[in-house]
Amino acid sequence: MEGSPIPVLTVQTAPYEDQKPTGGGGLRRPTGLFESQRNYLPNFVQSVLSSIDLRDRQGCTMVVGSDGRYFSKAATEIVVQMAAANGIGRLIIGQNGILSTPAVSCIIRKIKAAGGIILTASHCPGGPGGEFGVKFNVSNGGPAPDVVSDKIYQISRTIEEYAICPDLRIDLSRLGRQEFDLENKFKPFRVEIVDPVDIYLNLLRTIFDFNTIKSLLTGPNQLKIRVDAMHGVMGPYVRKILCDELGAPANSAINCVPLEDFGGQHPDPNLTYATTLLEAMKGGEYGFGAAFDADGDCYMILGQNGFFVSPSDSLAIIAANLPCIPYFRQMGVRGFGRSMPTSTALDRVAKSLKVPVYETPAGWRFFSNLMDSGRCSLCGEESFGTGSDHLREKDGLWAVLVWLSIIAARKQSVEEIVRDHWAKFGRHYYCRFDYEGLEPKMTYYIMRDLEALVTDKSFTGQQFAVGSHVYSVEKTDSFEYVDPVDGTVTKKQGLRIIFSNASRLIFRLSSSSGMRATIRIYAESYEKDPSNHDREPQAVLSPLIAIALKISQIHERTGRRGPTVIT
Repeated sequence: MEGSPIPVLTVQTAPYEDQKPTGGGGLRRPTGLFESQRNYLPNFVQSVLSSIDLRDRQGCTMVVGSDGRYFSKAATEIVVQMAAANGIGRLIIGQNGILSTPAVSCIIRKIKAAGGIILTASHCPGGPGGEFGVKFNVSNGGPAPDVVSDKIYQISRTIEEYAICPDLRIDLSRLGRQEFDLENKFKPFRVEIVDPVDIYLNLLRTIFDFNTIKSLLTGPNQLKIRVDAMHGVMGPYVRKILCDELGAPANSAINCVPLEDFGGQHPDPNLTYATTLLEAMKGGEYGFGAAFDADGDCYMILGQNGFFVSPSDSLAIIAANLPCIPYFRQMGVRGFGRSMPTSTALDRVAKSLKVPVYETPAGWRFFSNLMDSGRCSLCGEESFGTGSDHLREKDGLWAVLVWLSIIAARKQSVEEIVRDHWAKFGRHYYCRFDYEGLEPKMTYYIMRDLEALVTDKSFTGQQFAVGSHVYSVEKTDSFEYVDPVDGTVTKKQGLRIIFSNASRLIFRLSSSSGMRATIRIYAESYEKDPSNHDREPQAVLSPLIAIALKISQIHERTGRRGPTVIT
């Protein structure tokens, strides 16, 4: 704190109309937009900071982290300069700006911060030609609820100025406290650079039996694992927790150096993009494989020979084996949550355990309310996200440690665990098709016409014959969620078609990138008979998919021959 106080400036600006946060208070756009559009990032950061009541903002503590993608360091500096100018008293930032999304949630809750800003575009590509995002988590550690996101958007539409300290410079690489005197401020502004892993690791130690997991990963009969951080934020976490703490050999972890462009790849843990891991697992050398997305909240599980565990199956299997985890033996299980598009595999486990299941719209913010009220212990979604009430975010590494705990307790392989689960509960064949990069106006009309068709009374009871299969429509709706905690109603969250044989088709519009839109089609078919559990999912689901394509006319209306991504 040497020299003159740092000036606090007020900069005139003009609003942008496209800064409406998507679910969870996040703004995700092409990186070039943030770089080239004047004040684009400061406008949104100011809108986020102004959404916090002035009395709560003055002198408060906030957390800042990023997934390390291109533009993160420059953006972190702007966030710091603006936080200082807006009266924030202290910032906690991960070393080199790195903090996983679960770690941000963990720190917010640990130190009772007012909230956190996460610089991530999740699984989207990085680099100058990729995407960038700014996400706001509130004081419970979870994504901003819709009421906060709406407030941010309204501020962004009328913003005329923002506050900033452009001369304030921090050293992101140096652990410890840095203090700054600002003009017109009685107390110094404080920045604390912390190890990105330590606080989160300490939480995990209270949840799991680390000795049991370490015994599984070391010794003559060790389970050989392969873990791919996909050059995202999870590299330091994988090395410090799985390798240093739990004893996995150093060569178990791959792609653990965070890169601004994620090595030119999509940091998306699925069969389409995690091909390096999939090929390694197909060789049969490793018994367990996992991959993480850019910010560490999503994961994929593979067994020996590349045996794939679908996210919906993973959620249900975790639910059925929670007694393997000390945390749940102590805390008990109060209820489960799943997003509406996620398969109903979880529901069958919940029924056997006599606990409630809450079916929510897509978006983790809906689970936060349930967990805060003590209704929900475990929750998940089909897009490779699972978590529990230890945080208010989905948590990829937590899910991997749960799987390792289950393997250690049951002394079975990944495939054996999955097949035993299917034998007990039945198999839910499940697939998602993404039609990406569509014109928003086109998707609006497609979904409007489809809603009119399937919600018409005459549609219920219709039969669709595809080859030897006949599907009878039992129920349809435009999904609407009434929050059991506060009564908030969320409408138009997707179109559901439920058939009499428990099969489902779901159509949902997603616009997470803001500039283009995605239509997602989900197909689910239930099979109780174990003799039919070895079929190819797409072969089982092809009649349902044919029905979906027929009633939506999506190929004809988009000019596409098929989806962009299949998961």
